[in-house]
Amino acid sequence: MSLKIYVGNLPYTTTEEDIRQEFEYFGTVDTVSVVTDRETGRPRGFAFVEMSSASDGKDAIAGLNGKMMGERAIVVNEAKPRTDNRTGGGGGGYGNRSGGGGGYGNRRSSGGGYGSGGGGGYGGRQNRY
Repeated sequence: MSLKIYVGNLPYTTTEEDIRQEFEYFGTVDTVSVVTDRETGRPRGFAFVEMSSASDGKDAIAGLNGKMMGERAIVVNEAKPRTDNRTGGGGGGYGNRSGGGGGYGNRRSSGGGYGSGGGGGYGGRQNRY
């Protein structure tokens, strides 16, 4: 059974061949994927390696985690399955109308603040000069 491995903190000049050479010492490498920025095409400083044997992969993790590549100590560990919750963070923020969380322009807040209309704040000023 194969093992997928995360390799992080890579120098931006690292190539797939550089990574393959490091990992082949521990066993057969099926694939190497250096992750690049979608817009610029530049490497993002991490990669994934898939090794044919799980035991070879574990040996590679033990042997390469913390190893210096260029000026950087690389991080090597078993890749974790991707979760599909890529929708961004939660509460608060600007203009939040649904209670909970603060933020500027929150319609339910009472008291001061920017644009709240109550006492204080900067929302009631008509003429700036």
